[in-house]
Amino acid sequence: MASTPIRSLFLFVLAASLRCDLPGFTRSVFKRDHALITPESHVFGPLPDWINTLGAYLISPAIGAHFTMYLANMQDGSKSALPPKDVERLVFVLQGSILLSAGTETTHSLSVDSYAYLPANLEHSMISDESTTLVIFERRYSATEDSHPDLIVGSTDKQPLLETPGEVFQLRKLLPTSMPYDFNIHIMDFQPGEYLNVKEVHYNQHGLLLLEGQGIYRLGDSWYPVQAGDTIWMAPFVPQWYAALGKTRTRYLLYKDVNRNPLI
Repeated sequence: MASTPIRSLFLFVLAASLRCDLPGFTRSVFKRDHALITPESHVFGPLPDWINTLGAYLISPAIGAHFTMYLANMQDGSKSALPPKDVERLVFVLQGSILLSAGTETTHSLSVDSYAYLPANLEHSMISDESTTLVIFERRYSATEDSHPDLIVGSTDKQPLLETPGEVFQLRKLLPTSMPYDFNIHIMDFQPGEYLNVKEVHYNQHGLLLLEGQGIYRLGDSWYPVQAGDTIWMAPFVPQWYAALGKTRTRYLLYKDVNRNPLI
């Protein structure tokens, strides 16, 4: 049975969730160093130059981030557009499937929990013939001498579990940890009652999407009930901590900038 503090947090989450259907109520919050964007707050509109696709920008430079994170809802006959010049892209399939054509590579079929990293200025296109939801990360590539990232196509559960010294969660990284890559995407799994041992404060930015489960997230001096579908932006040096609640595991997807000197 969960400890008394964890059970108290669970009751807090439950009480908050019961208010979600009230007119005018939202769990979404925006502050100087963090934001919680919940599904009832999503605003969709046509994505520029995409065909038959609606998008919702969840994180962008307007919030203080150096990257964008957005949802793309594709239908039968949808087709993607290219990002701006010198902008890299990572696509993760949440629902449905896409066909990805990139450069001279063979066409790839991506289904749920599959992903593709597309280096800046790589010609590519994505099409869908069914209802499909993608989460997409884009940022202006921070180039270094003699470092050239490659196209990567993979799926979450084919990535190895990595050591997490001092922690109990399970960790997978979707991209190589080598210098050509200036960000990574972590997939983190927590069983009910598990939590981060380190109360993190660091220079990296995060964009997080809760894929499964529910719990409590501390950001700065605030404590937020969160559940599958929620998005979080974390600015540099905001205190952050997570505990998984409920009866099923938590899985979340986490953007993190890496491999670059913060002075540059």
